[in-house]
Amino acid sequence: MNTYRRDVRVSAPFDEVWAFHSTEQGLVDLTPDWMGLELASVQGPDGEPNPDVLEAGSVLHASVQPFGVGPRQSWTSRIVRRNEDNGSAYFVDEMEDGPFEHWRHTHRFFADANTTICRDVIEYQLPLGAAGRAAGPLAWVGFEPMFRYRHQKTQELLESDSDTV
Repeated sequence: MNTYRRDVRVSAPFDEVWAFHSTEQGLVDLTPDWMGLELASVQGPDGEPNPDVLEAGSVLHASVQPFGVGPRQSWTSRIVRRNEDNGSAYFVDEMEDGPFEHWRHTHRFFADANTTICRDVIEYQLPLGAAGRAAGPLAWVGFEPMFRYRHQKTQELLESDSDTV
């Protein structure tokens, strides 16, 4: 199994950063246009469409077409865990159907004075058996620009909001 990790400090209160990342709109806002994200549906744990908060049990049905190249790839993920406790929080989504053999994304948030540390940890396995396992460590080449964008966009959206309050 391969792991990718990236952290960012956001100059915004923990509660705001956590709330933003807990929504369908947060996912849309943090996905770069070049990924070609199309969100087909989002269901809450009880099957209700478009829940206000992505609780454990929520399922997202999407597709991506990076750079508009190749066929559109379906991606279904489920929020399998979610917890908030005294200045720290996390949620975990796992890919149920999509382009990876295995994908588990843990989103962690830590309050630090008036800032929030966001940490993304991806555990993944590329498809294609032995060839995918051999190429797995090189996947950071694709992950890094995506997560750099996500972290910069988080700062842009939330730091500017907290400056105007």
